[in-house]
Amino acid sequence: MIESLETIDRADVCGSCGTSVGGRSILHGEGAALRTFCSEACLQIMLTALRKRRWKVRRRGMKVAIIGVAIAGACLAPHQGWHPPPAKPARAPAAPDADAASLPAGWFGPEWPPSDTSLLAALGRDAWIHPLAGPVRRMPIRDSRVFGAVRPGNRAVECRNGHCGVDLGGEIWGEHIRAVHDGVVDFVRRGPHEQHGGQFVRISHRGGTVFTQYFHVAAIPRRIERGVVVKGGDVIGLLGDTGVKDSAPHLHFSISIRLSPDRPEKYFDPEPLVALWPLRVPLEGSEVGLVTTVSDPGVPLGSMPLLSGRKRRIAAAALKKRGASSAAAADTAAAPSSGDESGPGPSADESSGDE
Repeated sequence: MIESLETIDRADVCGSCGTSVGGRSILHGEGAALRTFCSEACLQIMLTALRKRRWKVRRRGMKVAIIGVAIAGACLAPHQGWHPPPAKPARAPAAPDADAASLPAGWFGPEWPPSDTSLLAALGRDAWIHPLAGPVRRMPIRDSRVFGAVRPGNRAVECRNGHCGVDLGGEIWGEHIRAVHDGVVDFVRRGPHEQHGGQFVRISHRGGTVFTQYFHVAAIPRRIERGVVVKGGDVIGLLGDTGVKDSAPHLHFSISIRLSPDRPEKYFDPEPLVALWPLRVPLEGSEVGLVTTVSDPGVPLGSMPLLSGRKRRIAAAALKKRGASSAAAADTAAAPSSGDESGPGPSADESSGDE
């Protein structure tokens, strides 16, 4: 700030450029000090430098003040201090699921390896159809037809006493057998094959992870060959008795799972699914049929428990004996009597040699 500014006659040195001032000069007073300048330009240069110096000092002071206020505020602000997190309320441990292994914390997804319960749940959410048409739902009607019933020979360990599927139907010889789901024909066996379940069809579903087998087929359409794509409900054979020794015609139906090529194929009981799958009901007086989901569910008999070796041998012998006696009774009934000729009726017992 200029306190005094006047033009005077004196000889001195310029306070800005340092040149000698002669004659007229400009005198600038700042506080008690007086400075002489040779021209107004030198005076303005000096005043600009003084202003810059003052603002530099002010900015530095403002920075120091702001930092001091921030430090003082941090020190004076109330602090609660560190406290441990509150403990979560204790919960009663959940009962472990016998059919599913508990997953570690933070893990999710289907259990591996899957259990029978999880496999049935996964297949139950898909669109399937009963292999035999309605209106009556065909289910295993006695213990010899359920999964795990007594059968001779070396069978898969999960088949318990030997029977790796369920036996359905037999009331109508030659009725249509239908694919239970969309898939690709994996294997077809034509011909008698009496010791190996007779004629049968095997279909691959869900990318080759699920397989369905249909045994004791009387006839297989020519179009059913390996690699052929089939839809759920397509006719893949006629119900018969090929490969059956002593029992009546029926369909041996089984489901197996192979989740990856490096894992073994495993059978499981299809009866809970067969009890709920929709039925294809033919319209009266027509070969056309419609699928219904409102049909009454079946009542599963349940799979056969695993018997000891001695009990299995006794049961197999009794089953074979009953089959032989039933066959003899059928031959007697087939003989002409009183001029009439009657055919053999269906046996009450299942063969111990079916697949």
